[in-house]
Amino acid sequence: MEASSKFVEKAIQKLPGRGADVLIQSLKDQGVDVIFGYPGGAVLPIYDALHQNPIRHVLARHEQGAIHAAEGYARVSGKTGVVIATSGPGATNLVTGIADAMLDSIALVVFTGQVASGVIGTDAFQEADILGITQPITKHSYQVKNVKDLPRIIKEAFYIASTGRPGPVVVDIPKDISTNLFVATNAKDEEVYLPGYQPTTSPNYLQIQKAALALSQAKKPLILAGAGVLTAKATKELKEFVERNQIPVTNTLLGLGSIAGNHKLFLGMAGMHGTYTANTAICDCDVLLNIGARFDDRLTGNLAHFAPNAKVIHIDIDPAEIGKNVPTAIPIVADAKQALLELLKQSFEAPDTTEWLECLSQNQIDYPLQYNAEKQQGILPQQAIQLIHRLTGGDAVVTTDVGQHQMWAAQYYAFNHPDNWVTSGGLGTMGFGFPAAIGAQLAKPNSKVISIVGDAGFQMTLQELSLLQELRLPVKVVILNNQCLGMVRQWQETFYEGRFSQSLIHVQPDFVKLAEAYDIKGYKVETLEEAEVVFAEALNSNEPVLIDCRVVQMENVYPMVAPGRGLNEMIGVKGE
Repeated sequence: MEASSKFVEKAIQKLPGRGADVLIQSLKDQGVDVIFGYPGGAVLPIYDALHQNPIRHVLARHEQGAIHAAEGYARVSGKTGVVIATSGPGATNLVTGIADAMLDSIALVVFTGQVASGVIGTDAFQEADILGITQPITKHSYQVKNVKDLPRIIKEAFYIASTGRPGPVVVDIPKDISTNLFVATNAKDEEVYLPGYQPTTSPNYLQIQKAALALSQAKKPLILAGAGVLTAKATKELKEFVERNQIPVTNTLLGLGSIAGNHKLFLGMAGMHGTYTANTAICDCDVLLNIGARFDDRLTGNLAHFAPNAKVIHIDIDPAEIGKNVPTAIPIVADAKQALLELLKQSFEAPDTTEWLECLSQNQIDYPLQYNAEKQQGILPQQAIQLIHRLTGGDAVVTTDVGQHQMWAAQYYAFNHPDNWVTSGGLGTMGFGFPAAIGAQLAKPNSKVISIVGDAGFQMTLQELSLLQELRLPVKVVILNNQCLGMVRQWQETFYEGRFSQSLIHVQPDFVKLAEAYDIKGYKVETLEEAEVVFAEALNSNEPVLIDCRVVQMENVYPMVAPGRGLNEMIGVKGE
């Protein structure tokens, strides 16, 4: 009887199946446990197959919400995010999220429906050349031509997205491919063979020796830790290396959390709105060890003034980033964790950083982050962030959009753990923060997730409030509401003689009533005393909450490095 049962089971496995069924099975083989998407005509066969399988599907209310949620999920979980959308407008609504994931190195596999193979190129209903549209903003892309290739393509897509420097891969599936029948071969245990794609993960030993020698001879060494440290799960190794050699550390915006915010050797974030101590340390250091950061313009400022006295060591898994913006004396192409492990094996003498650390420590005392609460009536956004930090102890997962609120969160929320900071760095996407929080909460269901957003960006994806109620996700949405496009307004004040062209928002929804319309608790706070009570109640609850926190409209983010200026030319520093 048992042998007969096994024979039947084997026979069933060999029966022809639809391409859509093979797709779902391939996703299960990749360990996918949640998909973010939105159905439509071209992907109905896929959704029909999904209906009969246990993979969880999250129905976003807009495709952009789906892909940002997948980004948040991937960023916090370390897994590859999966997105499905239909052809034409469904696919094009994903473009912003694909570009965002590409710039911030987030692993996504994006499945887009396509019109049937026979009518591709005829301007068929809901046809768009999504491969042509997304080619510059993807790590790789496929259009499935033969249903037999589907298992191999899916396996390759996940491999490419998650290895080397992570990024988005698009798989475009014509509708007939989803419905075609064939007997699938099991690609689960097959090795991925891509001769043209062989990421280097292990560092060159001679380069590691050169780096160790340079660090041992340094008087003013500095480590710049980027998101590559987090992606490589190398925070433990970074901490050990930093403490063993007593080398101070600064972070890029996306690298925050790679070392604890309260660590004695942490100088704060560097860049346009970085701390005085971090930025001047970059200008004064004699050896700069960059681990997993790409030297983007918001970090470096005027390149002529960036680390002018430093020998630059750059560890990056993407060779294209080394030497692209900043001349590099010692290039090391490798995974950040593997490079740090090799550096830790080197028996070089730790540099004497006593005087250097004393100087930096004094700078932190003399030039701290600051704001003037005495001259303002109402809640300052910095105070709101500090309150959130105090109530959560730095242990919450925090997501943001882009703009002033993002910079204040980066400055005033000190992260105790890696993978708790989710923000849009390279593309700077408004509308990212809230759906990203949904994905983050699904990735860490037992963690406190707080989405700190601006009033303008929140309105771009607020329809995803439906998901908080539908999925019973206890995300806390804190709107730092200054009734304007805050960073735009600040730049207009600073560089355009105060001409606030289309940056002040005079009509807003009642955000509390909006929350209640979705059956979510909503609060409005206008004083610091109200905020103390409401934030404590909301952040300690086990349900979704929205807080409309009215903050001072004309408050600016400082310090600031103006465009074209060097990191040593900050404005808004204490004592000016």
